[in-house]
Amino acid sequence: VVAAADSLLRRKTVADRISRNMMLSALIGVSISAGVASGFVSASASAAFVRSTSLSAECTLDGETIRGPITPLGNFLLVREKDALTATDGGIILPDQSVERTCEGEVLAAGPGKLHPHTGVRIHNPVKAGMSVLYGEFVGTSMVYNDEQTQMIRDDDVILYYEGVQMSKENVVPCRDFVLVKIEEEKLETASGIVVAASVTKDQVPCEGTVFKVGEGRMCATGELTPAPVEVGDRVKFKDYGGNEVKIGGELFSAVRMVDILCSIPEADESSE
Repeated sequence: VVAAADSLLRRKTVADRISRNMMLSALIGVSISAGVASGFVSASASAAFVRSTSLSAECTLDGETIRGPITPLGNFLLVREKDALTATDGGIILPDQSVERTCEGEVLAAGPGKLHPHTGVRIHNPVKAGMSVLYGEFVGTSMVYNDEQTQMIRDDDVILYYEGVQMSKENVVPCRDFVLVKIEEEKLETASGIVVAASVTKDQVPCEGTVFKVGEGRMCATGELTPAPVEVGDRVKFKDYGGNEVKIGGELFSAVRMVDILCSIPEADESSE
C-alpha cells in the first residue's frame, strides 16, 4: 500500500511539473510577443523560441508519427499541393475532383542546393520556403505530411515561381533557364481571305510568340550562370510541344527552356514598307 501510494505521488508530481512547464511556455510566448511589439525583444530571439517550441509539436509522415519536421536535402523541395478550381464558359466553378489536378503548390521547406558531381560546387537553390511554384505534371514523390497532400520535387522540376497569394504577370518569375513566352492569338483567316473555323485549329499547339520574361540563366558546373540568348520583346519560335502552357491573368503563355528555342524572328521594318 505504501509503495502504491508513493508511486501515485510520484506520478502526480511529474504531471504537475509537465502542466507547470506548459503553462510557463505559453506565458513566455505571450511575453515574447509583447516584447517584440514594444521593441524590448528582438525578432531573432522570438524566432528562436518559436523554433524550439515547434520541435515538440507532433509531426506525421504517411500516417506515422515522426520526431520532428522533415528537412529536404540537396536541391529537394517539400511542396504542399494547392487546390485546383476552374470555371466553365458559363462561369460555373467546378470542384477539384472534376478537373485535372494542377501542378502548383506552396513550398514548405527547401534544401540548400545540390553539389555538382564533378566540381563539387554548390548549385544554389533559387526557390525558398514560402514561395509558390509551378512544376511538371509527372515529377516528384507524393507523400502525406501532417495530414496534407505534399510532393517532394527537385528545383530542376520547377518551371515558374512567385511570391504572393496568386500568380500574376507582375510577380511570376521563370526558374533558371526557362523563358516565358506570350503566345500570339491564332489567325483564323488565311492570306487569301479564307476564314478557318476555330474547331479546326483547337488541337494545334502554338510554338511561336514574344518573350515576356527571362530566367536568370542556365547554371554551369562552376556555379556561374549562362544568360539566355534572347531578350524581352524578341519574337521567337520554339520546338513543337517544347513549351509548358500556362494561363496568367486570362492570357496564354508558354514556359520554354532556353535549349528548346529554335530561332528569333526579326520584326518587319515599317520604314521599308
